[in-house]
Amino acid sequence: MGGKPRSSGKSHGANAATVIDEPVAMVIVNYRTPDLTKACLSALRRERRAFRNFRVLVVDGGSGDGSVDQLAAFIERGEFRDWVDLLALPINGGFGWANNEAICRLTIARHPPKFIHLLNPDAEVEAGAVLSLWRFLEDHPDFAAAGSQLINVDGSLAGSGFRFTDLLDEISRGARTRAVDRLLRRPPLVISAQTVTEVDWTTGASVMFRVEALRQVGLFDEGFFLYHEEVELMWRLNRAGWRIALDPGSRVRHVGGAATGMGGPGNCEAMEPRRPTYWFRSRSRYFALSRGRLFAVLAFFAWQLGYLVWLTRRIFGFAPDAKPIDHLFRDHFANAFPTKRDAIAAVRNCKGKLGCPPAWMQERPS
Repeated sequence: MGGKPRSSGKSHGANAATVIDEPVAMVIVNYRTPDLTKACLSALRRERRAFRNFRVLVVDGGSGDGSVDQLAAFIERGEFRDWVDLLALPINGGFGWANNEAICRLTIARHPPKFIHLLNPDAEVEAGAVLSLWRFLEDHPDFAAAGSQLINVDGSLAGSGFRFTDLLDEISRGARTRAVDRLLRRPPLVISAQTVTEVDWTTGASVMFRVEALRQVGLFDEGFFLYHEEVELMWRLNRAGWRIALDPGSRVRHVGGAATGMGGPGNCEAMEPRRPTYWFRSRSRYFALSRGRLFAVLAFFAWQLGYLVWLTRRIFGFAPDAKPIDHLFRDHFANAFPTKRDAIAAVRNCKGKLGCPPAWMQERPS
């Protein structure tokens, strides 16, 4: 990978009055956040003016809290009923599974979209955000996906584009010590950009995918419940020769972790609430699928080595402001060793059977 995005030679200009004829679709997965989903839809009303065929599919992932009734009543309002549909799923199958259910339905439609934009319910697009992603992908056919620049509630920029981690990064992540970062010469994991920039992966909070690329490599792996599924998908896209971009011209206000209680991917571990078990399980599965079970185990020991550096600093008083996070070692250790099943892909294709429970729900082998 590397280099700047290549232009396809097409130009759509910056004329906001231009109406796009090609269909574009969006997917919003709701899980017990109906009010945020309503705000998300309200922000999209101005975006649809740029597209003649603009569809939004709101997916409820088995919320069981009245979300479906609330959203159905909201969508029936005149300004939404012509371009928003609601899909109520019976179970909470996770982020990837819910999106797969929507993507499959969209791609088998009579007029399938060329691009599908995934948007979190706790995200509100700023003017032109959707059109900016569409224009970039339309002009750069070798890119499979383009992600938005997320904006925190305080107006600061949130981590949105990233590079894939290696074992040295795991040492650095465990140590959380600038001297270690300098010694290992690790570049930042979070990539900041003023212009459209190629990255390894972007957050799934707001990302537009090229359907052609998804048809080639498959959709989200359904062995994940939540977290790291978009990283694994973009790893596959990279391996297949596709490229990923971060588009800072597409700005999205984001309340990270609204449905899970966790912060965004760029937040410091010491400042986050305790991560759930499925975060660690997903991380182990991602490593096992992308680089093998041995790498997943080595990643734990690399993190442990860095953690010992941090622990030593704390014991000897060199990190007086560091907050105790002893549970991190226990949580990492408990989920450091992937099973054989973690290394077996569970990727659904665009024509996959609808309604089947995700692979992660099946009983793990002893």
